[in-house]
Amino acid sequence: MKKRTLHMLLVIATVLLGSGCTGKFIDINKNPYDFGEDELKGDFQLMGAPMSQAQLHLLRYNDPPTAQLQQNLNADIFSGYMMSPTPFEGNINNTNYGLLYYWNNHPWNEAYNWVFKACAFTQQKARGKYPDFYAWAQIMKVEAMHRISDIFGPIIYTHFSDINADKSLDYDSQQQAYYAFFRDLDSGITTLTNYVNSGATQRFQAFDLVYKGDYVQWIKFANTLRLRLAIRISGIDEAKARAEGEAALKHPMGLLQDSKDNFLVDISPVTHPLNIMCYTWADLRMSAPMESILTGYKDPRLSKYFVHTDEGPNVYRGIRNGIRISAKEQYSGFSLLVRLENKIQYMTAAEAWFLKAEAALNGWEGAGTAAYNYEKGISTSFAQYGLTNVDDYINNSTNKAKPYIDPNNPVNNVPAGSPHLSTITIKWQEGASKEEKIERIITQKWIAMFPEGQEAWSEFRRTGYPKLFPVVINNSNVTISSEKFIRRLPMPQIEQVTNPKALAKAIKTLSGPDNGGTRLWWDTKP
Repeated sequence: MKKRTLHMLLVIATVLLGSGCTGKFIDINKNPYDFGEDELKGDFQLMGAPMSQAQLHLLRYNDPPTAQLQQNLNADIFSGYMMSPTPFEGNINNTNYGLLYYWNNHPWNEAYNWVFKACAFTQQKARGKYPDFYAWAQIMKVEAMHRISDIFGPIIYTHFSDINADKSLDYDSQQQAYYAFFRDLDSGITTLTNYVNSGATQRFQAFDLVYKGDYVQWIKFANTLRLRLAIRISGIDEAKARAEGEAALKHPMGLLQDSKDNFLVDISPVTHPLNIMCYTWADLRMSAPMESILTGYKDPRLSKYFVHTDEGPNVYRGIRNGIRISAKEQYSGFSLLVRLENKIQYMTAAEAWFLKAEAALNGWEGAGTAAYNYEKGISTSFAQYGLTNVDDYINNSTNKAKPYIDPNNPVNNVPAGSPHLSTITIKWQEGASKEEKIERIITQKWIAMFPEGQEAWSEFRRTGYPKLFPVVINNSNVTISSEKFIRRLPMPQIEQVTNPKALAKAIKTLSGPDNGGTRLWWDTKP
């Protein structure tokens, strides 16, 4: 599809979807470009253009300052993937738990204004007439909104269009939201499966920036997303997790299998926003845990993810989170990210294999063996980056994470023997405890999912792996434990202003106060 045509569709979608996120769609069909609905229906633009927008705005592809606040200065940092050399706000900011509400509104605002609304609009127009578009919107909505629930907890999902008499919109608790996610995925998967089995014409191609209109690929993605969410809740709701996980595992069209299945949103010709943050602004560098684990493992993916420093071709340096930074120049010489292609990654086939490995440990039917899935996850990740020396890596039973040394300040060091330094090796050990197997799976999964920090942060909170380094400076005012790490972001201030009564009820569904130290529903590991 020509980029000029895509731009026109996005302009149309932006106009159609331009109202606020709290409330019904008011005047949503007014279009100053004079495209009537009948004209737009001719090639499905009325349903398809908003879906292009939804894909592009999972991360604000064309607005790096917003993308930086939407994900990079929270999940990308909290996951242990990256760190900023910039002492934002006098070095009191998210990186050291000095949470800034005017930063942390952005994930919520972007999801509702640009993604949820687009999906809901497509569902509104497709309902009863275009079941395939309706199913597509269901799947995309879950992909967007599980991320928001995994940041905040309760979200507005099933009640999005149900305005109360006092103009409020009710929330779903995280448990209610997850159950709704599973219902939507089941419905979307069933609809698209029926389309494929019937041989019906597939109509997404002009709008789909991920799989170019391939319904089978969307089914495989939705199955994998279903398995991801099932694994996510396996520690709190085992019966539901098993039922949903086995439904995904047993589906005849399967999960993501290899790198061609990866869920990548094509934003070309726009550059990846992380490139701007790293190279143009110098606000982004490698993290200390990444340095420790990748150099300790002698992981060949190291040079695919990060750039060596001027100290030499084998010298990589990462910044520890939550440290005292007096000026950007102090750490700007540490390792940059390798420039990313113009596609934003949200799920890989490697992740699917690691999900299957954990499902196998749980004894779920259809999962196969944990050992095979674990090794397949590593080899699939290697193949994604064109690496071939996977057997030596998989069979390495000696390499471990290296102690971390900060050449600028020894206060930030993580020495050998520290409880925060991982001792897990690479090679699968069938006789190991289940806990050790989980650590091995999640550590390799964490490496393979880079640079998608949102999912990595969620999995770290769920499992405690890989072992990360606690902040040195904690500006949370004792609301977040350094040893237990940040668990969530407080509910967005915009909701305190526009939807206070519903928000007050939603906060009561949390396991504690509305701060960064309170665990989410599925976050149960001690």
